[in-house]
Amino acid sequence: MKKRFFAVLLAAAMTFSLAACGGSSEEKAEGESTKAEDGAPEQEVVKWNCGTSGNVLLTIAEDKGYLEDEGISIEYVEANANADAMTLLATGKVDVVSNAGTSNPLQQIASGVDLTIFGGHMVEGCMPVVAKAGAEWNGIESFIGKKVAVNPSYFAFTGAVMDLGYEDPLSVVDWEVYSDYNDALAAVVRGDVAYALMGTGQNLAVQEMAANGEIDIVSYQSEIMENYSCCRMEAQTDWVNENPNTVKAIIRALLRAQSYYENNKEEAVTLLAKDIEATEEYVAAYMLDDEHYFVSVDPLKNSVKRAWDILDKTGFLDEKAKDINIDDHINTELYEEALTEATEKYGDEDPEFYEEMKTFFEENDK
Repeated sequence: MKKRFFAVLLAAAMTFSLAACGGSSEEKAEGESTKAEDGAPEQEVVKWNCGTSGNVLLTIAEDKGYLEDEGISIEYVEANANADAMTLLATGKVDVVSNAGTSNPLQQIASGVDLTIFGGHMVEGCMPVVAKAGAEWNGIESFIGKKVAVNPSYFAFTGAVMDLGYEDPLSVVDWEVYSDYNDALAAVVRGDVAYALMGTGQNLAVQEMAANGEIDIVSYQSEIMENYSCCRMEAQTDWVNENPNTVKAIIRALLRAQSYYENNKEEAVTLLAKDIEATEEYVAAYMLDDEHYFVSVDPLKNSVKRAWDILDKTGFLDEKAKDINIDDHINTELYEEALTEATEKYGDEDPEFYEEMKTFFEENDK
């Protein structure tokens, strides 16, 4: 019997003081008005959670001074898991989350947490699908009737099964949920499951095991569903609405970082490896895979809406989702404005990149 999963996180009530220390409310209002008029960030220090895997665009933006150029600095706030990051966001302990996937923020929105997606990090996260060496693979059709170590809230897979014509993907595949990718990998080796999805951070280990003939890499999540939307950038809706200049400053800095990343991936490997205290070999195993690792600041509205629809059809959204227009929780206007501004300010640095970003936006957000 198909189960409906409900998001259980409750958003904590937020209270804000109207008066600021060191000045009257009139002085504060005048200061905020001046910032809004000159385009300066309303908030100069942004509290950010980007997970243990880091965010290469943030790393570059800090290293190259792009954030500083925009009048922004980042205060990193750690979380142990995606759910913890969502809790930090809902309770106002962080301003922005960028590495908690797409399912997590969408499930929170469905449960009544007022979040807005305004940009992105990974479009495709270089997540391999593995099997025992010599296993047959005929695309997603090979999942049918099999036991697979894939969380069915990973909408790329359930969506692909539905695209085959199966109305209920939860009943035609035996989805096994493991809390750790290494446990899922061990299950493949033991033969407990036929296939398993691996995380971005497992690429080096998986590649070594495949080279030793222990397993096969049969596919990648991005081959199951192109531009599936791996990780989005989200914040509380009130924060986005109250800090439009801050949001645009962040986007402009990250666009410059993306431009730099596209042209200097080897250096990006070195920078991120140092930032997350990992070996360059570990980072290169996924970051230099141009076919399956794809980062972009773009909000990817169309892919997010597709994910929302799949999660709803497969029962992973709260019943409240029926009364929610997901368009109200995806802000593309600020991104479009920031892209135009970044093109005007920094377009000469890489004209082709900014033209490509404009085209990508037209294709994925309109």
